[in-house]
Amino acid sequence: MLNSEAIEFEISAIPEEERKKKVAALTAIAQEKTKMDEKIKLRARELEKIGMKAYDALHFACAEYGGAEVFLTTDDKLLRKAKRNRNKLKIRVENPVLWLMEVTKSERSSNEP
Repeated sequence: MLNSEAIEFEISAIPEEERKKKVAALTAIAQEKTKMDEKIKLRARELEKIGMKAYDALHFACAEYGGAEVFLTTDDKLLRKAKRNRNKLKIRVENPVLWLMEVTKSERSSNEP
C-alpha cells in the first residue's frame, strides 16, 4: 500500500473530523509515500487527456511512479475509462472487491495439493 501527497491533501479537505481520522488511519499502514514532482504532475495531465478527473489522475500518477502493481477504486466511471485505455496505463485498475476475490482464489489454488 502506498501513500502520497495527493492522498494527504485530499484527506485534509474532508470536513467531518471523525471521517477524516478514520481515513487517515487507513493511510497510516502504508510503508511508502510518493512525493509529488514534475514527472508526476506531467503524467497526471496526460491521464486527464484520456478523461480522468484531476484528483484521480494525480492519485493514479502517484501510484504508477510509486511502483504499485494495481490501483484499486470503487469509482465505476474511472474503472470504465481505465479499461478502455489500459494500453496507455502502466498499472492495472481494479475494483477492490473483485481484486480481493481474485487474489484469495489464486492463493487457495496455489495451496491445494
